[in-house]
Amino acid sequence: LEAANKADLCFIAVYPEHHSTLVELKPALAGKTLVDVSNSLRINQNGPSNAELLADYFPESSVVKGFNTISAWTLQMGPRDGGRQVFLCSNSQKAKNTVKAICHRMGFIPIDMGLLSSSLEIENLPLYLFPSWRLPLLCTLFLFIFFYLYNFFRDVLQPYVMEGKKAFYKMPIEVVNVTLPSVALVMLALVYLPGVFAAILQLWSGTKYNRFPNWLDRWLTSRKQLGLCSFLCAVLHAVYSLCLPLRKSARFKLVNMAYKQVKAGVDNSWEDEEVWRMELYLSVGIMALGLLCLLAVTSLPSVANTINWREFSFIQPLNFCLFDVLQSTLGYCALFMATAHTLLYGWNRAFDLSQYRFNMPPTFVLVLVLPFLVLLSRLALCVPCAAGWLRKVRRGWERSRHIRFTLPAEGCHNGLEDVSDV
Repeated sequence: LEAANKADLCFIAVYPEHHSTLVELKPALAGKTLVDVSNSLRINQNGPSNAELLADYFPESSVVKGFNTISAWTLQMGPRDGGRQVFLCSNSQKAKNTVKAICHRMGFIPIDMGLLSSSLEIENLPLYLFPSWRLPLLCTLFLFIFFYLYNFFRDVLQPYVMEGKKAFYKMPIEVVNVTLPSVALVMLALVYLPGVFAAILQLWSGTKYNRFPNWLDRWLTSRKQLGLCSFLCAVLHAVYSLCLPLRKSARFKLVNMAYKQVKAGVDNSWEDEEVWRMELYLSVGIMALGLLCLLAVTSLPSVANTINWREFSFIQPLNFCLFDVLQSTLGYCALFMATAHTLLYGWNRAFDLSQYRFNMPPTFVLVLVLPFLVLLSRLALCVPCAAGWLRKVRRGWERSRHIRFTLPAEGCHNGLEDVSDV
């Protein structure tokens, strides 16, 4: 009670079910600022929020919601070792400004979220479990299961059914190692494919002010996560490939092959074509992985904040600039290198009928479809007539200059409506 009488601002670290224990402090807290730092146990979509309940208990006080998204570790060690943003909302601008000043003095960055009605959203923020990662992770999991089963049927089941060979030992390493690069390349192509769709839609509509369909808008904003999932699969593929010679089965095959060559009196098993294929295959793969590493590093906020817009657009596919498909040069180079790596792996086996087991084409044939589509579309958009037209559209040119600004519907990111027929 003594502390409440002396303080001008109080932090309320009490859950809603215990607000009643503070009722006797109403006279002491009247006219003062109360900062609610509590969180809910589960996501609350209907309300009321903890801060609104606190405001009902103390109608004569100014309630501010804030500091609930900052961990205890960050509060103890300072903003250098954690997040710096503090989300605030309140019906009293004066109370909110007071808490903002405290945030600045502590080294944090206050983010004004408006009135106290926004407190429900702020309280739900710490409870979301990777909301922007759900679609990319599901896509990665689906592709992994599909390609793993596809490779299992071709490389394990077909030899067992047709020839009686037991190759089930390939399932933990070899089948996974063929599956991972397939997923990585398809996911990398999915990073740049929505940009192609966005450019086509803009060329078709003749304006950049029409919002994209919801599915495309969501796809465009998930490109960073898709790229990082692709990078993870590529790194795992590199590790698995380095571990291939360590397997007992690989050493057995190597010794057995050498024994057969000595027994048959073969002096030279050197094949220039196969040697060159393997050298190029590994070299291009290493370069593709290096470019993916650079893309992954520059996606970190601490690194992205140190480069300017032109440098960022040269490297990344511009998650927030939804229209830019002709940039991200480094990203397209990574996609090209990864595609070349897959082509060198396949070499001429796409034309070998023995590779079509169970009438199923080799895995790399399926994998190359989407990257080829993206790269060819990229080349088509680089044609001077298409590139010039697209550049004009993105600089504000429109087929019809009659555009009316309207309030966006719920869930929309663009409030522009084409009324050229008016």
